[in-house]
Amino acid sequence: MQELGTGEAVARAKAIYDYGQTAIFASQVDPRLHMVLYVPPTAADGRKLDLLVAVHGTGRTSAIDFRDGFAEFGLYNDCAILCPIFPVGVLGDGARSGYKFLEEGDIRYDRVVIAMVEEMAEKYRQDWSKFAMFGFSGGGHFTHRFAILHPDKLWAASIGAPGSVTLLDPTRDWWVGIRDLEVRFGKSFQPEELAKVAVQMIVGDADLETWEITHKPGGKYYMAGANDAGTTRPERLATLAQSFRDAGVDVTFDRIPGVSHDRIKVLGYVKTFLAKVLKDRRAK
Repeated sequence: MQELGTGEAVARAKAIYDYGQTAIFASQVDPRLHMVLYVPPTAADGRKLDLLVAVHGTGRTSAIDFRDGFAEFGLYNDCAILCPIFPVGVLGDGARSGYKFLEEGDIRYDRVVIAMVEEMAEKYRQDWSKFAMFGFSGGGHFTHRFAILHPDKLWAASIGAPGSVTLLDPTRDWWVGIRDLEVRFGKSFQPEELAKVAVQMIVGDADLETWEITHKPGGKYYMAGANDAGTTRPERLATLAQSFRDAGVDVTFDRIPGVSHDRIKVLGYVKTFLAKVLKDRRAK
């Protein structure tokens, strides 16, 4: 068997690990956190791509589901897919939900995602100063809160079935409202920027289990008003949609008949939404 020359080996390795369904990479800004991508092979020839950041749920394995589930969409719509991976117990405490609220100990997950995007934009020679974001369940938590804090970074946000929601309520503190947003995160709420983002909210109408989403006194994230947005995920997402609309945001609300808490069954609706937004964005 003929050995590959150095240059040939490097090219072969890039084709296998850096394009298509990639290897898992550690973030340079915080190597405790990782990412996996789908990058259309045409990027190797200099083709310009848009970017979708797809955020996993509590189990984390949906990062791979989203990478693979959006791969065909990415190939035919010139769109790379970046899926962050935030391990359970990253601080050594076994905690599962810190990323959903954007901060945990010394980690600001929103900043890490922005740094991941910048790192990969440089690697693939792309302009990803604005990108789309999708998240389901725990990822839906992250996506709508990222959109509240960083609307200037997004051209679209698809928010799937979050268990708890942050309303645009200036009379309540984070995470139930946004009164202390600037004190906590160093950024004020920018409704005029959020209104520029194409927003989809999506949930199955049979997504009715409440055991994981009902906040009780003594719980880590319990605070006054924690359950006020509704009892079930559809109720809470509808309340969030109205909160966004009251702030001037045009929200596409998709309540999928017969679907429970199933991330795979919503992907087709998300792809349809994103394809339309991409078409309109590129026509400008």
